[in-house]
Amino acid sequence: MNPTQRFAERAGDYVVGRPSYPPAAIDVLFEGLGDPARVCVADLGAGTGISSRLLAARGAHVLALEPNPAMRSAAEPDERITWDPGTAEATGIDEAGVDLVTAFQAFHWFDFATALREIVRILRPGGRAAVVYNERDEADPFTAAYGDLVRRYQTDPTERRRRDAVDAFTAFGGWHGGAQRTEFRNEQVLDLDGLLARARSTSYLPKTGAAGRELHDEIRVLFERYQVHGRVTMRMRTIVVAGNVGADGG
Repeated sequence: MNPTQRFAERAGDYVVGRPSYPPAAIDVLFEGLGDPARVCVADLGAGTGISSRLLAARGAHVLALEPNPAMRSAAEPDERITWDPGTAEATGIDEAGVDLVTAFQAFHWFDFATALREIVRILRPGGRAAVVYNERDEADPFTAAYGDLVRRYQTDPTERRRRDAVDAFTAFGGWHGGAQRTEFRNEQVLDLDGLLARARSTSYLPKTGAAGRELHDEIRVLFERYQVHGRVTMRMRTIVVAGNVGADGG
């Protein structure tokens, strides 16, 4: 399936079931760029706007690029966010047109080499690009048990591709002084409906049919085993890898 269409039937669950990102991770993105209100951000693969709203809340103007119309239509409006159907490989943004480029939970869907060239093209001299990922922290028993279910039911190697995406971004030779990686603790507190929505929002897990029903039944059993007062907590590591382009644009 074309990556831009994978979430067409999952946008509603994406809104309900996907986690946010800790404030410290957003701090890293803006550090050293001056007043956020003067920063223009291109948020690639913006989905339903979870990341775009966090960026806009700092005062930045955000160009949220999301090629999937169902995802765009599920986004809450924000006067500081401009939505566009562009892709990471062909943004349509002017050369040196933005100060910061971000990709939250999305870079693995891009053509790495083409997207990196486009990112460098649209960044102003001295600008920054970053990929941000929430990954399960399976030192936690509930999170590890959920991860086991994901590995049993996954329909393609998307999780491995996420690791490859972080490696490709980190290894890219266009970052002035190399890329910098930081990690932060994160968590998502979920009731049963939220946990099921998280699973249904995951494009590489079955949503319907016999496999979907079996997965959702197992999630209900897992929830009952670990819930406290009707909630479970998914523990995560938020990974931020950022690279700056030089003052001469290289």
